[in-house]
Amino acid sequence: MASSSASTPGRLRRDAQRNRDLLLSAARDMFSRHGLDVPLDQIAKEAGVGNATLYRHFPTREALIGEVFADAAALIADAGEEALAAEDAWGAIERYFGRIFELVAADRGINDLVTQAIPATPAMIGISRRNAATVGVLVARAQEQGTMRPDVVTMDLLFMLGPLCRALPATTELRADLWRRYLALLLDGFRTRATHPLPVPPAGEEHLDKMFADLWETDGPGA
Repeated sequence: MASSSASTPGRLRRDAQRNRDLLLSAARDMFSRHGLDVPLDQIAKEAGVGNATLYRHFPTREALIGEVFADAAALIADAGEEALAAEDAWGAIERYFGRIFELVAADRGINDLVTQAIPATPAMIGISRRNAATVGVLVARAQEQGTMRPDVVTMDLLFMLGPLCRALPATTELRADLWRRYLALLLDGFRTRATHPLPVPPAGEEHLDKMFADLWETDGPGA
């Protein structure tokens, strides 16, 4: 009897870890297929555990999202560091956005993570801030190197690429690599040779979060 009692804490810890792993696996799969708005009770059901177990491990949706997408956030951060280390700024821009688009085209959850701006979700807001900072440096370098037109700002690029990211689920249903065509077409408009004057001033970067929040409201469930 003493031996059985002594093994109970270890067994409970194993059961708790198993439930946590099941929840993360279910969340990762459902977020990937349906986006970040999946009801949490559906995730618990898919994992085969109760809602109380889910909330014991992940008290908020934001906590679950942060855990599920920690690896994706690290991949995006690594892509940014690699781009900043490159000498050719224009080539770095193409590769950087190519890597991001590969991720968001394959995973609806990562798409939401990159294009939504929800202040209560540190994982989301952190990616948004790092991405904007990286793009800002790359834009400045490309303009210094003469490969990007001098009359554009970071917000122009972010403003154009955000909606294109949101459209990826529709394009991937037609062909998995179709996004490459539209990314290339969009980026070409920022090259130095695209010299037609722009008719109005750009929006300020302080409007970035609101832009993505409004985009999600019009594109999200029930829209």
